[in-house]
Amino acid sequence: MSDVEDEGHSTPIQTPGQLIVVVLAAFIVPVVVLSLIGRFAIGESSMDPSSPAFSEEAVARRLHPVGKLVIAGDSTQSAAQTGEGTVVAAAPPATASAAPAAEDPAEKAKKIYTASCSACHATGAAGAPKVGDNAAWAPRIKAGTETLYTSALKGKNAMPPKGGNAGLSDDDVKAVVDYMVSQSK
Repeated sequence: MSDVEDEGHSTPIQTPGQLIVVVLAAFIVPVVVLSLIGRFAIGESSMDPSSPAFSEEAVARRLHPVGKLVIAGDSTQSAAQTGEGTVVAAAPPATASAAPAAEDPAEKAKKIYTASCSACHATGAAGAPKVGDNAAWAPRIKAGTETLYTSALKGKNAMPPKGGNAGLSDDDVKAVVDYMVSQSK
């Protein structure tokens, strides 16, 4: 063995009292520094409730609407009295008939296809047969329309029931299936 003495590392903290002071300082100093930075950042302004900035008139003036929307056909005279900031929007046209015109079923099916089905059936995503691809549709058409209806209504593989549009009626889904089949024969 050697006669060399191992000195080790010395620390500036020699007593338990010094350790307590250092630990307390490690917590207190950052809290004080952060609170001073926070006060500097927010400006530390006084919040005097009797200040004129808090009067009811000043608050109402700051909260006053910038403009007013008036629908054409409403009482525009009262809107004209308000002056600036008034926007007049056109009212929807009145219809003479009470019932809207019935939409063509083929056109309705095409709109539903475009909105709900074309994301997959126009691109072939997730293995969906593309509309117009006769080879891909031939075995499905051969299986029968009832099988196609069931697949569309209940879902198949990656396709969710009703193509993911639960708001569609069964008749709408069947009409869309008929539309896609007619485009793929």
